[in-house]
Amino acid sequence: MSMHDLHKNNKLPKHVKIVEVGPRDGLQNEPLNIPASLKVELIERLVACGLSYIEATSFVSPKKIPQLADSHEVIQQLKRKSGVTYAALVPNLHGLENAIATDIKEIGFFTTVSETFCQKNINCSIAESLQRLKDMLPLANANNINIRAYISCVLGCPYEGKIDHQHTAKLAKQLIDLGCYEVSLGDTIGVGTPGEVQDLLQKTMLNVPLPQLAVHFHDTYGQALANIFAALQMGISTVDSSVAGLGGCPYAKGASGNVATEDVVYMLNGLGIETGVDLTKLSEVGSWISAKLGHGTRSKAGKALSGE
Repeated sequence: MSMHDLHKNNKLPKHVKIVEVGPRDGLQNEPLNIPASLKVELIERLVACGLSYIEATSFVSPKKIPQLADSHEVIQQLKRKSGVTYAALVPNLHGLENAIATDIKEIGFFTTVSETFCQKNINCSIAESLQRLKDMLPLANANNINIRAYISCVLGCPYEGKIDHQHTAKLAKQLIDLGCYEVSLGDTIGVGTPGEVQDLLQKTMLNVPLPQLAVHFHDTYGQALANIFAALQMGISTVDSSVAGLGGCPYAKGASGNVATEDVVYMLNGLGIETGVDLTKLSEVGSWISAKLGHGTRSKAGKALSGE
């Protein structure tokens, strides 16, 4: 079968946008104290690899996530490149006000489809989390800020187990209806498998147009690439990932968390799908930041390419 036939038969996209979450979702789990200058250098190196969407930081309480207490400093030190989206995770109105002070034009908003996880993670109900979003909308709109939403635990919760896909589909529609331009479906504990991914997407696509959906898979059980491929076959063309696989899974001790951007790009290259990302450069950045953090890269492709 030719590459053309593969794309035609499986609805594979010709281009995939990679949302690089390493500087935020990855670094927030690292035990070392990471200076703002190193975070800035990481972001600028990632942009130099061709990545066009970087989740740079988060405007959350420094007590809750001390690793991201320097969010203002990081954003202000960045030499922002035209055509690149620099985003920040924002949990509430106060966080949004802080983000606006740094001239951020794209924010990520986080909720979950599990009531128990919502209470334990952001200390509110799902309905209350949506109210927080509603409270932010007038200020976001007045400042021309785009909002990308994340739904966590879509394929399983550490407290509630399996999650009804219809609940995820309904929540995704609520987020789009409120004004989010895209919803990223997150398998927070990495328990999902390809068949479940396709069933989830089938149900969610009945509520939300396909171009407004993205996927965010963790590799805890080694399923992330298979799940991404299953999503690509459904026509998904936006994928979240983290350079060098930075970011652990707090619910599975010692297990891997975020899927590595290098591994995703290697697979997409093999499928003939464009990303605009230079894999050789990216693997060098992955090895470099991992060494700075005192451990090896968690990317399989990165290890193979660098000879680690």
